[in-house]
Amino acid sequence: MSAVPSTPGPAGFEQAFRPRSVAVIGASDDPSRISGRALHYLRRAGYRGAVYPVNHKRATVQGLDAYPSLDAVPEVPDMALIGLSSGLLKQAVTDCVAKGVGAAVIYAAGFAETGEEGQALQEELAGIARRGNLRLFGPNCLGLLHAASGFVGTFSSAFDEEIPTGGSVAVVSQSGAYGGHLAHLCRRRNMDIGYWVSTGNEAATDVAECVHWLALQDDVSVILAYAEGVRDAGRLRTALAVAHQRRKPVVFMKVGSSSVGATAAQSHTASLVGSDAVYDAIFRQYGVHRARTTQEQVDLAYACSRGVLPAGRRVGVVTVSGGFGVQLCDAAERYGLDVAGLPEEARARLRAINPMGSDDNPCDTTAGWLNDMSLITDTFGVMYAQGDYDSVIGSFTMLPDSPTYGEGIKEAIRKGTSDFMDRPTVLCMEARPEVVRSYEDAGFLVYDDSERAVAAVEGLVRLREGFERPLPAPGGSPGGTDPLRRELPDGPMSEAAAQELLASAGVPFPASQVVTSAEEAAEAATRIGFPAVMKIVSPDIPHKTEIGGVVLGVADADAAAAQFTALTARAAMARPDARVEGVLVARTAPRGAEVIVGVRRDPVFGPVVMFGTGGVQAELFRDVATRVGAVDRDEASRMIAETRGHALLTGFRGLPEADVEALADLLVTVSAFAVANADRVETLELNPVIVREAGRGVLALDALVVPREETS
Repeated sequence: MSAVPSTPGPAGFEQAFRPRSVAVIGASDDPSRISGRALHYLRRAGYRGAVYPVNHKRATVQGLDAYPSLDAVPEVPDMALIGLSSGLLKQAVTDCVAKGVGAAVIYAAGFAETGEEGQALQEELAGIARRGNLRLFGPNCLGLLHAASGFVGTFSSAFDEEIPTGGSVAVVSQSGAYGGHLAHLCRRRNMDIGYWVSTGNEAATDVAECVHWLALQDDVSVILAYAEGVRDAGRLRTALAVAHQRRKPVVFMKVGSSSVGATAAQSHTASLVGSDAVYDAIFRQYGVHRARTTQEQVDLAYACSRGVLPAGRRVGVVTVSGGFGVQLCDAAERYGLDVAGLPEEARARLRAINPMGSDDNPCDTTAGWLNDMSLITDTFGVMYAQGDYDSVIGSFTMLPDSPTYGEGIKEAIRKGTSDFMDRPTVLCMEARPEVVRSYEDAGFLVYDDSERAVAAVEGLVRLREGFERPLPAPGGSPGGTDPLRRELPDGPMSEAAAQELLASAGVPFPASQVVTSAEEAAEAATRIGFPAVMKIVSPDIPHKTEIGGVVLGVADADAAAAQFTALTARAAMARPDARVEGVLVARTAPRGAEVIVGVRRDPVFGPVVMFGTGGVQAELFRDVATRVGAVDRDEASRMIAETRGHALLTGFRGLPEADVEALADLLVTVSAFAVANADRVETLELNPVIVREAGRGVLALDALVVPREETS
């Protein structure tokens, strides 16, 4: 496992979230105005610290004594909420630094989002804060809150109806509006927010730093995060590592799935490893759940808020109707959960307690239990005690809402699960909010839809699996004494040059030679062996097949000589401007499964390694796995197993088992090479790679390396 910083987290956060005193700079007497709402919230929430409104035009603000300047405030506030327009902010931030304020929030907009002038002002404010050790949030943000202390430093309308009083859910969002929406939805799902923060333009504090600090808080059970982009990969990786080490689930909504900023190199890798795939890789490596919808994010946060993660994928199903059992089983199969059957002893027990019901998993209890609620108690007990399921999902339709049966059902399930509260019991039901709340208070997770219930259980399982995996190795700096460090040319590289470079790092290729005459071609082909493969060699022709620059099945020396002449002639006709280094003569590769291995340099995260099955078909079917940075053997094996085409490598339908171990070694080698040369390699691709039968290794048949252009 990689080292995780043991520091108390980013500085200034304690003063920001749990301030002993607050100054509201530019405080308005009107609680409906942006500059008056935070003060209104503070008073309404019963904030226990001192509050100092700063307004040079008024003696009192919302019933509190006001001060003409921050300097006039009688103590040094821990936190300053700045409700001024952009033109007054430079002086306000300077005053905070001079006073010794620990943290500050800037609500105002009109900065980097408006153009160069706004960007310059934003950077200036950040510089003042950084030099003065002031933890600055914003600008263009909605502030933050800590419910337990009554500190509500926000003007978000999400808290108009009800101010959080303290819960285990933390929300951090670049978008204040989205963060407020999450808070609203959490409240509707009977989850209370403990911490909430909007980071806005992130002049000096970003989502990653907030996640880092929140993961260190003992009273946080789950972190909901939202971001449109990340500028500092190191901070994000550190934050996610801390959350992993502390076993704090992070449910992340990362939007913007386009490949903006991705390289335009002419390779399959460049199109397959867009920026969205990079975030998928980062989240997978650190055990983060990436939510694709807001509903999914809230559903999983709700499940995580109880702090119970199933130990595995075995799930029991209890229903009052066979149809709902089929629904749950179908969903479980889609999500990779195991609806395993019960052992015979358990089945016999079910037959004994409920002869009219089913005796296996899923278990349909039928309607007999309405006359004897103990059947429900005993069925859940059998599922857990004898079935040893990691979680149980029960489907009870609208019956829990029944005045006749509802309370009895709840008590029956509670008795059957009381000894197994270390495992999540999930109930699918439709009921009034107060009924749902009573079931939740009894320790159950409640969903109104089978699909959502199963998805939440699978999300919990994946979070648990993520915590069990070791953290990725920290990304090293390129250069130094790394044995895989190489010198690369400034311009494009031919395939032959790329092969020579990668072969020196340990990538296996078929025997080959670059020749510059027909005679050399005949001699080389005779020595290497027939049938041979011949390819034009030019750094300016990356796609050789498009100009007829590849010939297969060269049968003898005369054919090799003739093909040399033909290949060079085609290149001269199709690309008269191209630099031709000669012709590559190579041994025909043995048969095997085709895969693709590649690396793309992400502008934020650096080298991203990619594996796909099917060679060029990987792009067509998008059957790829990605990771950021260097991978070890175990992680490489997990990458291979993630692809749908993995079955073709493991003996599917009588096919020979491929050398998956050698393939994993190749991924380790390529990723290590990419990290060692991260400042010089833009794209690297081996396509196709032939994976031979088990024990016979792998061979890369084609290589592309695009050096990174020097940047000023």
